[in-house]
Amino acid sequence: MKLEQLRNELAPGGVLRVAINLSNFLLVTGKSPTGEPEGVSPDMGREIADRIGVPVEYVLFDTPGAVADAALDDAWDIANIGAEPERAKTIAFTSAYVEIESTYLVPPGSQIRSISEVDAPGNRIAVYARAAYGLWLIDHIRHAELVKADGMDASFDVFLEQGLEALAGLRPRLIEDVGKLPGARILDGQFSAVQQAIGTRPERQLATAFLQDFVDQAKSSGFVASLIEKHGVTGRLTVAPSA
Repeated sequence: MKLEQLRNELAPGGVLRVAINLSNFLLVTGKSPTGEPEGVSPDMGREIADRIGVPVEYVLFDTPGAVADAALDDAWDIANIGAEPERAKTIAFTSAYVEIESTYLVPPGSQIRSISEVDAPGNRIAVYARAAYGLWLIDHIRHAELVKADGMDASFDVFLEQGLEALAGLRPRLIEDVGKLPGARILDGQFSAVQQAIGTRPERQLATAFLQDFVDQAKSSGFVASLIEKHGVTGRLTVAPSA
């Protein structure tokens, strides 16, 4: 693979523009003194830029949906968001480099004891609809009603205000939420795992192959695991299994 050809395809402007979803508190854990995002996701982007020998530029978005929407606008060269079939219509994704477990929180006194009991007639599930796990639920929930919100905080508020039967979310976030609601419970297991991956434009076939090789090497070499430890998210992020 010729480096110059790869560089021209992946970073045609001479700078690798890396789309960062600021709402993922596990992958973006802070800011540098210069205001740049810090965390596993920004570090993955910087490492890719270093590998192809160009500077990195972070393109910041408030939500993963906004990142996906910008895929057709040439706003970024690579994006670090959850791989999901709807997004894959406009973005070519690698396999996942980390996974984040998605499950449910149920209110005090709930008779729901397992994930399989949630998707039942009469149950209402609060969900951040444009998150990867929200898109998964939209495709898979058959009997319960999804009550869609515009963010993680908003889904928690809807869950409380409307007295819903379940709140869908990332397990690490639900661990925070359950502390605000004595008697609430987080259900064991998961209904899905967000597959955090790297995406680029579908026509960039050379770049897509390079990014997949990079992800494979980053996992097998321990680089991803070292970033998880570096940024203090051990036990909340898991290195994804090999593709």
